[in-house]
Amino acid sequence: MYNPVMTTPNAIPREAAATPDQPAINALVVFADPSLHRSRISRRVAEAVAGLPGVQVQDLYQLYPDFYIDVRRERALLKAAPLVVFVFQLAWYAMPALLKEWFDTVFKPEWMAHEGRPGRLSGKSAWAAVACPGLEAGYRAAGIHARPLEDYLAPLEQSARACGMDWLAPHVFYGAAAGSNLAADPDYAAAAERHADELRRLLARHAGLETETGGHHGT
Repeated sequence: MYNPVMTTPNAIPREAAATPDQPAINALVVFADPSLHRSRISRRVAEAVAGLPGVQVQDLYQLYPDFYIDVRRERALLKAAPLVVFVFQLAWYAMPALLKEWFDTVFKPEWMAHEGRPGRLSGKSAWAAVACPGLEAGYRAAGIHARPLEDYLAPLEQSARACGMDWLAPHVFYGAAAGSNLAADPDYAAAAERHADELRRLLARHAGLETETGGHHGT
């Protein structure tokens, strides 16, 4: 059952949420899927990452259905986290509208590196976990989408790099659209499980989290 640790708008007033006593966190997951109820892969990913200790999951469409983002709260979380992961499903070659609004309001222009001054988010790492509706073969010059996936992620990557963040290779699930028509397909279900489990291990490794047996995730 997907039950991420997060602060919902109805739980406390926005004024109180703006200056919380924020505990140390290992990673911030910015999760954005406007059709979570229809997306098997997004639900599975959300369940996988929400169970990791020290990982703060911000489900933007649950928190801010009115697109009124608690900017001070989100900036506090961003500044507290050494690792940030953006989880979303690509739609019409772009990130979801609310994730774009998050960037537009949370990231500040003065955070950019400039004339020898490091970016305000230097020392942090970021990457994207993306579900693509098409197959991998389509994301190339000769494919139906005409460009590699990295080209469509470039605005997100450059936003992070401009503010001093290290950009890590994305974690991608291709063929996500099949889930809406082939919900009972065991191959798709197995692939979705593998993707979510790999993402969980990757996130745990980058965040330096320990497993229940005392080792490190992903090792």
